[in-house]
Amino acid sequence: MGDLTLLARISEARAAGIAGMILPLLLSCRLGREVNIMPELPEVETVKRVIEPQIRGLSIADLLIRRPEIIAHPAAGEFRRLLVNRTICGMDRRGKFLMICLDNGSRIILHLRMTGGLLLAPPDFPEEKHTHLVFRLGNGMELRFSDMRRFGRFWLLQKGETDTYSGISKLGIEPFDPALTGAFLKMHMGKRTKAIKNCLLDQSIIAGIGNIYSDEILFTAGIFPACPANRLADQDWERLAEVIPQRIAFFIEKNEISQPEYLQTKGKDYRNTPFLQVYGHAGELCPNCGKMLCRIVVSGRSSVYCPVCQKEMAQD
Repeated sequence: MGDLTLLARISEARAAGIAGMILPLLLSCRLGREVNIMPELPEVETVKRVIEPQIRGLSIADLLIRRPEIIAHPAAGEFRRLLVNRTICGMDRRGKFLMICLDNGSRIILHLRMTGGLLLAPPDFPEEKHTHLVFRLGNGMELRFSDMRRFGRFWLLQKGETDTYSGISKLGIEPFDPALTGAFLKMHMGKRTKAIKNCLLDQSIIAGIGNIYSDEILFTAGIFPACPANRLADQDWERLAEVIPQRIAFFIEKNEISQPEYLQTKGKDYRNTPFLQVYGHAGELCPNCGKMLCRIVVSGRSSVYCPVCQKEMAQD
């Protein structure tokens, strides 16, 4: 942020009478504050696209479990016993979940949660500090799971086993599903008094949208995040149905990274961050109209929006 831009924002804050609240935020922007990205659908899809071609067809020669608590099902010892000498057939994604498919029809389900990450590395590549699980593969490479917060979880389901553990069976449709129409959104959300942002975060309706991309979707659609869903008009639902897959596809594309770059950045370089228009930009100027972006809390979640482009609807 340049000095002139900073001064312009300070002047706008003073004019709006919110200088005391917003100046620390503006100064943090001046000092180069980073935007923290937690894995949502675009990030998880990136992990899959980078890792899957490299592990397909490889056997699991050994498995090192340093934190048994990250294995949610079955017990850690059984998890290891069932996986050693199995061959990886492929990898898939469902919402924010990753699935590793095996030659005997079983599948590993993984959720990265807030700080989890997967990295395929040679054994002499320095390990991350919080590496809790290491798959030693048949070609000598290691598939490593690291997680500073230790919220990430693994499940192993045998062929034909009903998944009553991971929650993946409760997920709604994918953002790219043709069934995602304005009528679908209105049917599942249109009678709710909850904020529309909360509805977008409901994984039982649409899988994979989190706090980051709900802000981006609502900004593009021109909808106030705290607006009750039952007050949206038909054109709002149609606009959302159009914007949701567009925005998610856009950020998947911007996240594209080569396998060597992914390794060198330890899987943490989410390249779509510079393209976020509102998330993490409270106190900065709206890229559309130039007014200052505002931050509110919607059911405990921080939300950033433009008060001009996403006007709050008047009460009936």
